[in-house]
Amino acid sequence: MTTTPPEILLLSGSLRKDSTNEAVLRTAQAVAPSVRVTTVRYDGLAQLPHFNPDDDTDPLPAPVTRLRAAIERADAILVCTPEYAGTLPGSFKNLLDWTVGGTEISDKPVAWINAAAPGRGRGAEATLRTVLGYTGADIVDAACAQLPVDRGTVDSGGLVTDPELRRRLGEILGLLARASRG
Repeated sequence: MTTTPPEILLLSGSLRKDSTNEAVLRTAQAVAPSVRVTTVRYDGLAQLPHFNPDDDTDPLPAPVTRLRAAIERADAILVCTPEYAGTLPGSFKNLLDWTVGGTEISDKPVAWINAAAPGRGRGAEATLRTVLGYTGADIVDAACAQLPVDRGTVDSGGLVTDPELRRRLGEILGLLARASRG
């Protein structure tokens, strides 16, 4: 019997192409086949319009339709976001605001990785937990982790080379995959 590997949507809260958050998610994508999951990196953060409840009706703006479709297709979601001014970056909060009016994320297993230096990023984690609560997401606490990334461990291809971080990413993807199967 062949089973389709679970699909995990990777959401970055950073608009910077070479951010450590992006490096973590690129590395998760590279590690995914070894734990028998598939991953899809969402890359439409910069195209999302500012959230306006008046626009949260059919027909939705095309970038919002693409976001919600990606969430709907996914079996689970992994977030990696920086912290700005003690909370989530505004652009990523905007992405999350667009998920509140839909049901796609409701009951979907979600976890996050905090790639910031030890002791940093806790405000973003707290805000993320609060907003995901409003969306009805199923937060998989065992898969939420602080994995600080030293920029010196990011290679020229944008992947983290630290073997321990790569191992932990595999564990986290596995936990999300198991959570998605109920």
